[in-house]
Amino acid sequence: MEYANPDALVSTDWLALHLDDPDIRIVDATSFLPTEDRDGRTEYDERHIPGAVYFDINDIADSDLPLPHMLPPPEKFASKVGKLGLGDDHRIVVYDANGGYNAACRAWWMFRVFGRSDIAVLDGGLPKWVAENRPLEDIKPTPQECHFTVRMDQTLVREVMQLLNNIQSGREQVVDARSPERFRGAAGEPRPCHKLGHIPGSLNLPFPRLMSPDDHFTMQPANEIADAIDDAGIDPEKPVVCTCGSGVTAAVIAFSMFLLGYESVAVYDGSWAEWGDHPDTPVEN
Repeated sequence: MEYANPDALVSTDWLALHLDDPDIRIVDATSFLPTEDRDGRTEYDERHIPGAVYFDINDIADSDLPLPHMLPPPEKFASKVGKLGLGDDHRIVVYDANGGYNAACRAWWMFRVFGRSDIAVLDGGLPKWVAENRPLEDIKPTPQECHFTVRMDQTLVREVMQLLNNIQSGREQVVDARSPERFRGAAGEPRPCHKLGHIPGSLNLPFPRLMSPDDHFTMQPANEIADAIDDAGIDPEKPVVCTCGSGVTAAVIAFSMFLLGYESVAVYDGSWAEWGDHPDTPVEN
């Protein structure tokens, strides 16, 4: 079984060969949980793949909302990425320091929401690049501002009221990327919330299941992703909405399913950061 959309995932070998191509733009989207004693921008400043610009999911976000890194208004996204030198004529490769499947997938999904299809995730991310002794730098590039045209695809985004309505209709499968313990409400959340557990009727597919069990840096082959989806009780031919703690690792599932050809998988942007603190949301545990 092969990936249906193989161009969405590029290898470190491929990027090394195309590092200096004039149409390639490299994006470091490293971000960490509040419970981790690490800072994405600091780590980018210390070392990054040559030419990479820093995409801060907490800055390229809706600053008027109390929830973490919610999608920004289209004009803000266009302005922010344009100033990073990411324009209409560029092929974008995004990575992070977690192996490529946390904030990198969130950034990938954001670009897709705002209409960009020519974007890929680096398989293995920075850990694999470093393990292979490939070049790094601590020099911040000075990108030339570009025009980024927004063509927003709202079908890839879900909001809390849509999820509430879905509990009754059952039209969409809700798939939770968090650990089984958090899904059951047996473990706490990295952000303060009043409720533990999961959205009623949702399925659990912990996102690490989609990564290689050997190094947890690279994506599983297509047949293993398909098996993980099946084991979680998901019918990929029916509508899927992914959720997690704050809309980051949910995008890992969306990305994995995109690799298999399921291009309409949505992400609940607020995820448990919103659901677990909302006065009107029911919970199962």
